[in-house]
Amino acid sequence: MVHPRVASTETQPHDGEGELLPTRPLRATEIERFDDEADVVIVGFGGAGASAAIEACGAGARVLVLERGSEGGGSTAQSGGILYFGGGTPIQRACGFDDSVEEMFKYVLAASGPNPDEAKVRAFCEGSLEHFAWFLEQGVEFKPSFYAKKTTEPPTDDCLLYSGNEDCWPFNLVARPAPRGHKPKTTGSAGGLIMKRLMARATALGARVMENARAQTLVVDADGRVVGVAARVLGERRVVRAHKGVILTAGGFIMNPRMVAQHAPKLLAVNIQIGNPGDDGAGILMGVGAGGGTICMGEGFVSMPFYPPSKLVNGIIVNEQGQRFVNEDAYHGRTGDFILRQSGGRAYLIVDNNSYGRPISGMQLKAAEETVAELEGALGLPAGSLTHTVDFYNRHAAAGADPLFHKKRDYLAPLSEPPFAAIDLSIDKAVVPGFTMGGLDTLPTGEVVSAAGTVVKGLYAAGRTTAGIPRSAGGYSSGLSIGCATFFGRRAGRAAAATTTERHGEG
Repeated sequence: MVHPRVASTETQPHDGEGELLPTRPLRATEIERFDDEADVVIVGFGGAGASAAIEACGAGARVLVLERGSEGGGSTAQSGGILYFGGGTPIQRACGFDDSVEEMFKYVLAASGPNPDEAKVRAFCEGSLEHFAWFLEQGVEFKPSFYAKKTTEPPTDDCLLYSGNEDCWPFNLVARPAPRGHKPKTTGSAGGLIMKRLMARATALGARVMENARAQTLVVDADGRVVGVAARVLGERRVVRAHKGVILTAGGFIMNPRMVAQHAPKLLAVNIQIGNPGDDGAGILMGVGAGGGTICMGEGFVSMPFYPPSKLVNGIIVNEQGQRFVNEDAYHGRTGDFILRQSGGRAYLIVDNNSYGRPISGMQLKAAEETVAELEGALGLPAGSLTHTVDFYNRHAAAGADPLFHKKRDYLAPLSEPPFAAIDLSIDKAVVPGFTMGGLDTLPTGEVVSAAGTVVKGLYAAGRTTAGIPRSAGGYSSGLSIGCATFFGRRAGRAAAATTTERHGEG
């Protein structure tokens, strides 16, 4: 084995608690020779990385994937496996739903938050049907069936579902509602199935995968172009040459408490980190070290999965002032985001005997009483607050209306059958999953750009290492993470493979 001779400075230092710290990239002049080489080097073999590898190999590039784990899969493999497609997919049509690219675009743009990347949203929506067909080509099968119950993911092998706020106020005023969550045909979670197919296709096309390879820093030439990656493989330092480009698909930073505290402190409330141990921000830090800019680093997904069972949505959610603040039929990520904004992060789901059900997520019963007034007292809410809220809600719900938050008629019913109960949805008491949404700033091609908006030559990124679509929890829909990671991973793979840059000297 030939090892490079490099400067002795540790390129990815840690503090006393093991947290990653950003450092400068290696200069090519510091390296006497490289251990390995490829046209395109990809850091991370999850959904984004595997998709990038497939496209780069398909374009004729020699591809090497550096995977820090003993096997690939990333967070996608651990997920429910819902993919976000629209515009009139074969599944949507088979299930009787009319959708168009423009309606999908209007919804995703509105759901993307206060600073949407319109070019990315447009590309994602206009490419959705082709992306669906691409998944079929990878051997991923979808059952032409609709799962109508409100759920976080279908427990059956059914495919189509409303996976976000498409049919909820205020988004249903912006775009014609249509279900766009597509789960591959398998019972339960489908993330593992997706990754099995994508990884198999990437390696069949010729991608080499180096496992137990922890990428630590990038290598740049005299002009600042990214030309390689330094990594540790089973404790040994190895430096890999990338003749066309490096693609960072190493996940987000929810597993790095230092980065969370610095950039997205609201996510410190999360008690279930959605991700894998590799989501420690290493890819983001490497990109920043090479000149990449970041965006939306303070944004994150905070969920409050109080359903299923779906009948719990018939209840109302109130804060510590006894007031409603969100339509209860909203996607659980929107609900979690709104609860996080309440005073003290306190919230309770108020139900009666007809709407009560034990949440499968393990949410705890806070109190149960024979009257709303007694429940109000048991919760320590201001006198008259909850009774007023329930009375107002009941009067309008009896007429099939919700003038304050426009909850759908399907979930409107007076809370009138005792006993009455409160399920604790407070941030410090409930099950609160979450992940980061900020990351490297990229073009729709996957090219990383600096804070000044200039392209960092030779550097690409996709997935949670970037700020994707959407960029705020309030509009998130299940399936957008994997959908965008694979879509923009493919784009990054094609863009890197297509570069006309000749093989550089190493000075």
